[in-house]
Amino acid sequence: MLILLPPSEGKSAPRRGRVLALDSLSSPVLNPVRERVLNALVELCTDGHDPALPVQNGILVERAARTLGIGHTQLDLVHLNGRLLEAHTARADRIYTGVLYDSLGFDTLSSTARRRASSRVAVVSSVFGLVRPGDHIPAYRLSGDVVLPSLGPIAGIWRDELGPAVEEALGNGLLVDLRSTMYAAFWRPPAALAPRVATVRVLHEHKGVRKVVSHFNKATKGRIVRDLLEDGGNPRTPGELADLLADLGWKVEVGEPTRKGTQLDVVVAEV
Repeated sequence: MLILLPPSEGKSAPRRGRVLALDSLSSPVLNPVRERVLNALVELCTDGHDPALPVQNGILVERAARTLGIGHTQLDLVHLNGRLLEAHTARADRIYTGVLYDSLGFDTLSSTARRRASSRVAVVSSVFGLVRPGDHIPAYRLSGDVVLPSLGPIAGIWRDELGPAVEEALGNGLLVDLRSTMYAAFWRPPAALAPRVATVRVLHEHKGVRKVVSHFNKATKGRIVRDLLEDGGNPRTPGELADLLADLGWKVEVGEPTRKGTQLDVVVAEV
């Protein structure tokens, strides 16, 4: 089983740790593209200036911030991106933060569940393509809808490259796709994989009305991943996954199989 997660916009920047070494990351087939994206992002945020020095050119900062969709109170993220090649790194499961990752709680998993996470969980990243929990990466800011001036749309950059890495990581197992819409655009499973693809939608039910609510969606997906890792079950089909989730106490409704996979609706009344 391979569980695909979206990254978080917010990240925890480590204060110590070795610098980035692409050769140490999983899915080395992606390294040429990773290098291109890193170089383009650093170039955007430094414009050829020494990344070790504070950027003094306000026009440069504003231009990079607009490209990255960064507000005026977050201009320090431009400098963060400019220093990616020299920045400290940490395990990805400590870099990514936010509602989903707080609910998943990598750091409080049992030792057995953490070992399972190393082989069963991967994060789709704008900079690194595919990241495993134990990969050492720096904190960065690059949303999946950004268009880098020298490369083009991030989603388009990865669309032709991510498939082989995901399919290699998946092997013969079940793909549990928990990505958000933005990161689902990076790679879409081919029809041949559909019988082994389960997507999960979280519906908040209140007084008989069901809605998709971002906070419930993220928190619930984090809890689902945590439950799956702690349980250790290894479903091979979307139906088996639905049965396992039901056994774990979740209310699950199974959709009809399509060429894109099978959607599971998880219905919750509270986080």
